[in-house]
Amino acid sequence: MAELAVNVTPRAAQQIKAQLARRAQTRPESGVRLGVKGGGCSGMSYVIEYCDQPRPRDKLFEVEGAKVYVDPKSLVYLSGTTFDYVDSFQQKGFKFVNPQVKSECGCGESFTV
Repeated sequence: MAELAVNVTPRAAQQIKAQLARRAQTRPESGVRLGVKGGGCSGMSYVIEYCDQPRPRDKLFEVEGAKVYVDPKSLVYLSGTTFDYVDSFQQKGFKFVNPQVKSECGCGESFTV
């Protein structure tokens, strides 16, 4: 069985580090947590939040010193996903490119697998 993994781009890693640097309190293990929760127009939504205390079963993906944590249940839905940061005329922010998505809502905030 192939290992479940999330690909974090260097652009996303730079943005994670920049946002953590703006926070008043961080720890050496501080990073972001990626997850999936039920809800939204299509059934599931992505979650991005600061993580200062990783959980014991979290999977760590580290790129250029930026730490990204994913819990085991979310990793099933996020495996193969590229986590990127986009800064263009039309869009600015983190972006999930998930090959498992079968459909998503018009705004791109929720999806089904």
